[in-house]
Amino acid sequence: MKHNTKQLIYWLPRVLSIAFALFISIFALDVFGEGYSFWETVLALLMHLIPTFLVLIALVIAWRWERVGSLLFVVLAGLYLSVSRAESWSWIIAGPLLVLAVLFLFDWRVRTQAQTGL
Repeated sequence: MKHNTKQLIYWLPRVLSIAFALFISIFALDVFGEGYSFWETVLALLMHLIPTFLVLIALVIAWRWERVGSLLFVVLAGLYLSVSRAESWSWIIAGPLLVLAVLFLFDWRVRTQAQTGL
């Protein structure tokens, strides 16, 4: 496999994970229009950013251990589907999480094959 392709396989899930974290962070901005006091707004913002923090934790783990991170992204997708009761729109969030899981697993597989010389 070419070096450029390996670089793409390495960086694609990481960059997409950061982009996804930024995307779901946008949903937390609705707390600013609720008329809360300063501390209520801070607390509401932190609560709304919990999914973002979970994605970032999974990313940090996946950055080093792709296979474990892949499993974490699957768990996050399942958790989201269970919390949202698997509504039809819930795949807008769960789907990208599963795609990220597959990309990290693919990255792990490619790097393992490169190390073993297959």
